[in-house]
Amino acid sequence: MRLTDCHNVNDFRALAKRRLPGPVFHYIDGGADDERTLARNTRTYEECDLVPSVLAGVEEVDLTTTVMGRTIDMPLFLSPTALQRLFHWQGERAVGRAAEKFGTYFGISSLATVGIAEIGATISSPKMFQLYVHKDKGLNRAMVEQCKAAEFDALTLTVDTIVGGNRERCLRTGFTSPPRITPRSFLSYAAKPAWGLNYMFREKFELPNLSGHIGEGSSVALSIGDYFTTMLDQSLDWTMAERIRADWGGEFCLKGIMSVEDAKRAADIGATAIMVSNHGGRQLDGSRAPFDQLAEIVDAVGDRLEVICDGGIRRGSHVLKALSVGAKACSGGRLYLYALAAAGQAGVERALGNLRAEIERDMKLMGVTNVGALSRDNLRWR
Repeated sequence: MRLTDCHNVNDFRALAKRRLPGPVFHYIDGGADDERTLARNTRTYEECDLVPSVLAGVEEVDLTTTVMGRTIDMPLFLSPTALQRLFHWQGERAVGRAAEKFGTYFGISSLATVGIAEIGATISSPKMFQLYVHKDKGLNRAMVEQCKAAEFDALTLTVDTIVGGNRERCLRTGFTSPPRITPRSFLSYAAKPAWGLNYMFREKFELPNLSGHIGEGSSVALSIGDYFTTMLDQSLDWTMAERIRADWGGEFCLKGIMSVEDAKRAADIGATAIMVSNHGGRQLDGSRAPFDQLAEIVDAVGDRLEVICDGGIRRGSHVLKALSVGAKACSGGRLYLYALAAAGQAGVERALGNLRAEIERDMKLMGVTNVGALSRDNLRWR
């Protein structure tokens, strides 16, 4: 299977599985507990149908939208995700350059493998930083100040990782950051020598945003679940979130909002956007899917802040369904992480090109010439 054979997200997933050691692939691919929410995140889009119009004169369509103060060229962007140089040696550099080429937002995580300053200096397209609030308050301050200095466009506070989810695939494979090769996992890593050579002989793996403060994740191996549970501040509350927003002073997004009441509180503390998200089904299994919750949240706060639908996106039609409900844009992680693992920057560019082409083609088939023309009149629920 080659990159040219990848026509959709599932194709990239298959190629990523061929190229990654088992523990690393299953870290990307897996969810919490029985993975019911993980599956639901995508399946829920199939419970809603599009109703097209015809003879609408769709020779030219406009995919642009404005999100967190920046106009982007397509209504889909790349959610911040951790540990990207474990998936491909180019990591966040590849993802950022691909996002830049397509004129859309991308985010880096507190647990990124490329530093804030470098991304700020080298990527000109819109950028968000995803903040995990650590127990180490000096670390939290340092990351926010670095983002200010690097002129990031938005700060995104993740609010659904107060403890780590029960990621049983990672428990079975023994996945940690950095990877800890055990007798049980040795064959999984040995079977992928190209990955191993890149990991061993390219730039040393580390989490540079944390360096100088903590060693966990860079030099001290931990599972991501254990990292969240032991390193993050479980006293995080609305007062602290509001204080972070005030300190940041710019576009401020809360990622992990799933209820109407929390969406209202987000607006009350001055958030400019929320990402309706369940962390890709990796935290609370049995929770609702973002698309399930989207309509009631848009109805409650859509006139007060921007609502972004994050998670489960696999097709351009999924994006159009979320926009029709009232989302300002959509975002996702696995949709580009599989592609990154499959082929680095070229993979991410092909994945974005596929999805952009689907969005444009489906808009024409829907008979709409700009994303603002989509509405719930286009939809029917089964």
